[in-house]
Amino acid sequence: MEDTYVRPWPERALRGLLSRVLPYPARFRAALMGARLGRPLARLVPGASLTAERLRAMFRLAPGALPPASPMQAPQIHKAEGIRRGRVALLTGCAQTVLAPSINEATIRLLTRMGIEVVITREQGCCGALNHHMGDREPAMALARANIAAWSREAEGEGLDAIVVNTSGCGTTVKDYGFMFREEPAPWKARAEAVAGLAKDVSEVLLQFGYAPSREAPELTVAYHSACSLQHGQKVTAAPKQLLAKAGFRVKEPAEGHLCCGSAGTYNILQPVIAAQLRERKLGNIARTGADLIAAGNIGCLTQLAGDTLPVAHTVELLDWMAGGPAPPAVAAARRAA
Repeated sequence: MEDTYVRPWPERALRGLLSRVLPYPARFRAALMGARLGRPLARLVPGASLTAERLRAMFRLAPGALPPASPMQAPQIHKAEGIRRGRVALLTGCAQTVLAPSINEATIRLLTRMGIEVVITREQGCCGALNHHMGDREPAMALARANIAAWSREAEGEGLDAIVVNTSGCGTTVKDYGFMFREEPAPWKARAEAVAGLAKDVSEVLLQFGYAPSREAPELTVAYHSACSLQHGQKVTAAPKQLLAKAGFRVKEPAEGHLCCGSAGTYNILQPVIAAQLRERKLGNIARTGADLIAAGNIGCLTQLAGDTLPVAHTVELLDWMAGGPAPPAVAAARRAA
């Protein structure tokens, strides 16, 4: 379609804006700050056209406040506590570093506490998924190539046991690098395949290295939302639920768990009406579980499901808390509502 069809200019403008802003944290932060100021104007956007719906959706999705940038996400090596049992690279991501740096912080704390050294390479960036989803191939390949180069140097140097990804939309793309680079010259093709082979969701790594809680069971019921990119894209279905149960949570699965929440990368902006219908259907099913909070492994899903409903937390934030880390805000919110 990108090669043979000329989209209407509002469509081209929006897609161009998304592909040039979302993958770059500094630009994304600036855009969100502007959108936050404009949120009160969302209801004043006139009309029922798709363009008007998209503008209103962009304002609605902008958070009321942004957390400060986390120094833990900067390029560095986080040393393992005690005897080193493994060494991994962490994809810090793009949108997640701005919207919820607490997810990367929890991942780093938990892994290092388990004896795993965590490397954040200097040259890494967006995985390329957002551009790739919109058919913007060359920018996606450039972003992927930078990651492949950075992680290949680490793997060929001190070595890596895994490339940890805690955003399942990104993980699906990184695991697909071998296919994306199948027609590239031999060095890139081989490196991409090696990187794809090392890529693992954080839940897979935690199971591999024997996650264990250190706190008493919290007497909380968690509705686990399985992100499409994790359950369908990566076929990772059991690991997050096993880990949450091991941590002492009562885990409930909502009906129609195979269905999307409506986030799907940029889908909730490009198709806001359908995305809103999916969200309401998902939240209705979650409410019927009687859970105290929602857990998911993808920042897009967490953003989509947050707001006027149960508190949301990334799975790894809950697991970190139960293994000695700080309680995520969702826990306090759930207990206040109980």
